[in-house]
Amino acid sequence: MTPPPGETRDELNVLGEPLEPCGTDPVTGYYRDGDCRCGPEDAGLHAICVVMTPEFLEHQRSVGNDLVTPRPEWSFPGLQPGDRWCVVALRWRQAYEDGVAAPVVLASTNERALEVVPLEVLAEYSVDVPADLSTLDPP
Repeated sequence: MTPPPGETRDELNVLGEPLEPCGTDPVTGYYRDGDCRCGPEDAGLHAICVVMTPEFLEHQRSVGNDLVTPRPEWSFPGLQPGDRWCVVALRWRQAYEDGVAAPVVLASTNERALEVVPLEVLAEYSVDVPADLSTLDPP
């Protein structure tokens, strides 16, 4: 899928900053451009950038959302632990409520995710690494 004509890449992340890419190996996003952009036709709201875990993948399979099996007709390669992928906000919230939420990359998570999941909850699962590593506290 390609973005609608004239659509810009100026969507924001949950931190109020420009949305950063989520993943290109495999290429993720509703538009398969590496970003968790949510255009008007993205009814599922593929907004949360996560790092796949075995538990999250198994949970999704158990609720009818098989993220492991390749589906070439949808340009979907099938995922494995460690892959970064834009997931549907309601699916992530369901996994969170069931105790198996996957880690979240806040800088790559679309602000529209906040329509479904509070920032405080997403932040609990954040795996972001700041651009300036000097801001990290020493061990």
